[in-house]
Amino acid sequence: MKRTRSLLCLITTFLIAAADSTEDTVMRLKMSHRDTLFPTSFHRIEDIISDDHKRHNLISQKRKTKKEGAKLALRSGFDYGAAQYFADVRVGTPAKRFRVVVDTGSELTWVNCMFRGKGKGKGKLKKRRVFRAEESSSFRQVGCLTQTCKVDLVNLFSLSSCPNPTTPCSYDYRYADGSAAQGVFAKETITVGLTNGRVARLHGLLIGCSSSFNGDSFQGADGVLGLALSDYSFTSKATNLFGGKFSYCLVDHRSHKNVSSYLIFGSTTKTITTRTTTLDLNLIPPFYAIDIIGISLGDDMLDIPPQVWDATSGGGTILDSGTSLTLLAEAAYKRVVSGLERYLMGLKRVKPEGIPIEYCFDVTSGFNETKLPQLIFHFKGGARFEPHRRSYVVDVAHGVKCLGFVSAGTPATNVVGNIMQQNYLWEFDVVASTLSFAPSSCL
Repeated sequence: MKRTRSLLCLITTFLIAAADSTEDTVMRLKMSHRDTLFPTSFHRIEDIISDDHKRHNLISQKRKTKKEGAKLALRSGFDYGAAQYFADVRVGTPAKRFRVVVDTGSELTWVNCMFRGKGKGKGKLKKRRVFRAEESSSFRQVGCLTQTCKVDLVNLFSLSSCPNPTTPCSYDYRYADGSAAQGVFAKETITVGLTNGRVARLHGLLIGCSSSFNGDSFQGADGVLGLALSDYSFTSKATNLFGGKFSYCLVDHRSHKNVSSYLIFGSTTKTITTRTTTLDLNLIPPFYAIDIIGISLGDDMLDIPPQVWDATSGGGTILDSGTSLTLLAEAAYKRVVSGLERYLMGLKRVKPEGIPIEYCFDVTSGFNETKLPQLIFHFKGGARFEPHRRSYVVDVAHGVKCLGFVSAGTPATNVVGNIMQQNYLWEFDVVASTLSFAPSSCL
């Protein structure tokens, strides 16, 4: 995307310079019909009609898909023991269904995969659905000697090893939580449902064919749907085809798998009043940076140093569907937790095993969450995000609740996680660089 803009600027500069130096001249380009270039060849009218039909079909597809939107069912991973949200996608030709983590914080879309015998029966792939690349007629490996591999995919952790020209481009994709996936890059077709009930095929999408992975982030999943914004992400392809917006509404994280909402590419049909703030797509790429300037508990604005929200000083904030809890820089974390703690003084502190949260308490003797103050994130420009109380006082075990925050250290990027986002409709407009949101049942 950036490379295209640079090229356009270069061309524009050249044309302006040429115009300045040749004020009385006119640029004239000779045009010829293609058939006149081959006077000895006989071009049948059928060939011309066939080419025109192909072009018209492409134009028609573009117009139809701009009017329609892609619609993917979205559900909590609660029944799978995962603190993530899942969607189903169909990969390859013929299309095979896979359950993937919906992750706005990563760029690579990948599925558990077997290619040239690698991946079958290995470790964690043994009892999972596996995409068999050789069985898909649309699977095209990315070669290790290509510019795509050696230059364009470096940020997606492509590896430099290339024993021979037929070797595919490999990756070792790393996530912020320490999880990783290893495999080879390919171009493939993904089939999605449309809002009108039909389907559309996204051809030539970069995917990862993962033969192995590690980390708890993928529990219950067959892969990841990379929704961060970059040249090779699913978002970039889908928003280009369906219009520059996508939206989702995350049901309560404790919902069972039969409860679902939707991930939609294109304009949502919901007519609800939303609040809008700036979405800075160039501040912390490829993440969705939001301009938070403070947090309050009710009418009490917390005393948080402004550098916590300043991305140029190592701070700043992103919205991330792939992170469960909300991570705050230490200075913000201390003030939020201590501010809420004042309202929980009569409850017994507990430390549940395996729960990486500092402040948890026993509620078996009773707890009235309505007595807690309303947590409010304040955006530059005046918009306010007021999450539901169950989004920042979360259930972690029977009779145990915790404050849903984790310290991210100092300096640190603040991350608004998926539990904090639940039961809100979020619409990302990557053309207008805006984020709109509103409370919703997600049904």
